[in-house]
Amino acid sequence: MTTAETTYEPTAGNQTDPLTASVRLYEYSRAANPVAAGISPSVPLREFPASLHRSFNETGIIPLDVSDILGIAGPATSPALSASFVRVLAGTSLRTHPVATSELFFVLVGSGSTVFDGGSVAWGRGDVFVLPAGLAATHSAIDAATFYRVTDEPLLRHLGVAPTEPRFPPTHFSGTELRAELGRIEASPHALDRNRLSVLMATVEQTRTLTITNVLWAMYGVVPPGAVQKPHRHQSVALDLIISAPEGCYTLVGRKLTKGGEIFAPIRVDWEAGGAFITPPGMWHAHYNESTIPAYLLPVQDAGLQTHLTSLDIRFS
Repeated sequence: MTTAETTYEPTAGNQTDPLTASVRLYEYSRAANPVAAGISPSVPLREFPASLHRSFNETGIIPLDVSDILGIAGPATSPALSASFVRVLAGTSLRTHPVATSELFFVLVGSGSTVFDGGSVAWGRGDVFVLPAGLAATHSAIDAATFYRVTDEPLLRHLGVAPTEPRFPPTHFSGTELRAELGRIEASPHALDRNRLSVLMATVEQTRTLTITNVLWAMYGVVPPGAVQKPHRHQSVALDLIISAPEGCYTLVGRKLTKGGEIFAPIRVDWEAGGAFITPPGMWHAHYNESTIPAYLLPVQDAGLQTHLTSLDIRFS
């Protein structure tokens, strides 16, 4: 697109009439794809090191915020989702009450409990729990805790709405059970035939999407030693948490595939235990483990929403 086309001005309505002052009329070919035209920013490929939470020696929330790049109100890690690291020191508490349909927590380290209206959940390392719309929660740590937290606050902020009712109950996924289920999947005689070795978490209410909430999708996965998980892509943004990984584990990301099904001119993202990164929508990505130790990851996506809209468009090389 030329500079002249980029700076093209639409026809505006009558600015003295309140009913037409907001009118803008665009020529279709210049406005149909605002991302390609540079009007709407693309989701960036961005890494967030584990030092963000390891050096944070107080109780509080550390947003993984790229709202300045996205050109939207923050904090936001994608147009629909906001991820953060959360620290709760031993003997202290933290309250969360997002304007969101979904709030997901993964316990990186520590133990404690979360109290909310109508119940509570005791949690420890490796556990996942999700809270629905409208719940204020108080998180208290017995041992100093670090969470990976994802909400869909940016989506609701964009829509200018607040949730009216929960779409799933507070739900706790035991880390012990997740690891056991993943072990059963790895032991399957068909394990090596699968593109991913992973457990998809779901709540029973999500009959259309089979996802952990009505908006969020979450997976507990492993990349075995020496394995290559071949390229795939989808239209949901992936907010990837690396639970544990030795040196030699990484993801290759790129926009195109070669004729042989490999990623063309890839960008390499090296894995760091306790770190996170954004995989933008529509980009091919493949995971590699060149070590002798398994590596574990937890991607969270807005694929519940994308699947409901039938726009996920997941593809494998």
